[in-house]
Amino acid sequence: VQLQASGGGLVQAGGSLRLSCAASGRTFSSYAMGWFRQAPGKEREFVSGISRSGDHTYYADSVVGRFTISRDNAKNTVYLQMYSLKPEDTAVYYCAARYGGSTRDRPEYNYWGQGTQVTSPA
Repeated sequence: VQLQASGGGLVQAGGSLRLSCAASGRTFSSYAMGWFRQAPGKEREFVSGISRSGDHTYYADSVVGRFTISRDNAKNTVYLQMYSLKPEDTAVYYCAARYGGSTRDRPEYNYWGQGTQVTSPA
């Protein structure tokens, strides 16, 4: 599966942004999806994950209550709605796909998008 992330940009602290990740292929619903981010000088970290059906969602503690993950299997797309952005949310955001069940573990994801930059200055 090929992934194409989009929607990043520059937004002031406290603002909102929605990321999208479009997947190719006909079996999108067979993949759990995740969003990760990587800030300069830091390791790539888990942000949020969603099960194949969309019934189960997972979040890093740092984004609980501010970010919402969702998916539309008819459109082969997963979204990350971000509210109340903070400077520490500044990073390159990556979407990832894992065949089967969802997980927070980065090495478990088989496919990665190219990343989209989110910048939220103080």
